[in-house]
Amino acid sequence: MNLRHFRASVLASCLLSTGLLCSTSALAQSADIARDRASILAMQGEYIVDFAFDETVLLKPGYERAPAMRSGGNETVIVVEDTPTKVVLQHILVDGKSGHVTKHWRQDWSFEAPQRFEFSADQTWHVRKIPAELNRGAWTQCVYEVSDAPRYCGTGRWDYRDGHATWTSDPSWRPLPRREYTKRSDYNAIVAINRHTLTPNGWTHEQFNTKVLRKPDGSQEPLAREFGFNDYVKTKEVDFKPAYKYWDATRGFWAKVRERWDGYLGKAPGVRLKTKIDGMAMIIPLFEQAGKLEEGKKVADKDIDQVFAKWVTAAPAE
Repeated sequence: MNLRHFRASVLASCLLSTGLLCSTSALAQSADIARDRASILAMQGEYIVDFAFDETVLLKPGYERAPAMRSGGNETVIVVEDTPTKVVLQHILVDGKSGHVTKHWRQDWSFEAPQRFEFSADQTWHVRKIPAELNRGAWTQCVYEVSDAPRYCGTGRWDYRDGHATWTSDPSWRPLPRREYTKRSDYNAIVAINRHTLTPNGWTHEQFNTKVLRKPDGSQEPLAREFGFNDYVKTKEVDFKPAYKYWDATRGFWAKVRERWDGYLGKAPGVRLKTKIDGMAMIIPLFEQAGKLEEGKKVADKDIDQVFAKWVTAAPAE
């Protein structure tokens, strides 16, 4: 839906509901929403991605700066859902040599979402209302694991003042990324501000992270700050056909998986995972089921339900 059609739909809605024309401010807001949505949709496409993470400010006495991390990959970003107030983007990795495909992270964008999930304890996310002053005119981005398990959400507004579309989140909690929990256990949560910016060559994702040890008594011990920079550069040099073939074969399956997660994340109190922090107890069987579909076999709904029944439960009430 382009901007002209979106404005027309807003106008028609006002006429049907009130019998009057919308105010200039209402139409202006519809234009702003459509502009934001176009910025989010601009992140779709094929990219070579560089990932860089550097610890910067050291906060704990005696703490030694961890080595910098550098990695990269080939990633296509596919639009899964697109409505005037919600966009869902799925990332899929492709190995340039072997063509091996890995379903990667997912980002959901919702305009003025009434609530979001928040990482509240180990393997636990509580669903909480978003304050009105934070939410007004804002988009909430929620990020999900490769199994579509929750990771973190952030809320913020798109800004165009310097001529480049930039979205910046509020600070929010998130669990450790795989690059960290596989190597260390001296902290258990990150409070992060995320910033997405469209560039002439693609887009970037900046992360302003503080690594924190959250203790059982409720106290917190910050260790260090970290700057992350993920650079998505458009490419035509990588064959992404294996990714699209995979998604064509499995999109229906992953839609069912998302529905089951939504059953926990769509309302309070939220969700708790009974897996280890790596989540492999769920990732492996779900990926195996998707692999069966690639081979032309069938996967029954009860097979998905069995995975969730074993490893997922509602979060404790707050």
